[in-house]
Amino acid sequence: MEKITEIRWHARGGQGAKTAATLLAEAAIHEGKYSQGFPDYGPERMGAPMRGYTRIAAVPIRRHCPIEEPDVVVVLDESLLETAGVCDGLPESGTLIVNSKRDPGKVRESAGAGKRDLWVVDATGISLDEFKRDIPNTPMIGALIKATGILKLETVLADIEKKFSKKFKKSMVDSNLKAIKRAYEEAVESKCQS
Repeated sequence: MEKITEIRWHARGGQGAKTAATLLAEAAIHEGKYSQGFPDYGPERMGAPMRGYTRIAAVPIRRHCPIEEPDVVVVLDESLLETAGVCDGLPESGTLIVNSKRDPGKVRESAGAGKRDLWVVDATGISLDEFKRDIPNTPMIGALIKATGILKLETVLADIEKKFSKKFKKSMVDSNLKAIKRAYEEAVESKCQS
């Protein structure tokens, strides 16, 4: 059976996890892969914890359920580390990517990351710098691409530019592309010391 890469996104409503999950899935299609991207949340409200899911594979994907045992977990809001069970179902061989400006060692400890591969990036700081809003979703896509290599950065940038150009002013499109590139460059891997 072909490997399906499963990604679970943890965020709060309004941070763009739903958009990130679907943008990544759409970029995968443009690389000739199969994918799914969808959200999972209760009553919609700004700030409430929510999850998004992305599956990417080289073969058609027949599963259509929430991801319980992800290969990768992306956390857009660091406050969820201690309350949302972000590492639930993530194997020791999994990858955890967290939006934080804290020391990666402290993030590892509060996330209960164990020996998992951990990447940290200040996606909030990048989004505030680049588009003056705390919406860390597109920077976290850049960090995800860096951490996993699941897609080519060029594919993601081209796909997002095309999609965003239909909805936003050029300055906002450029800011999002710059934010993705910055997060790709600034994401830091934290090796487990034990």
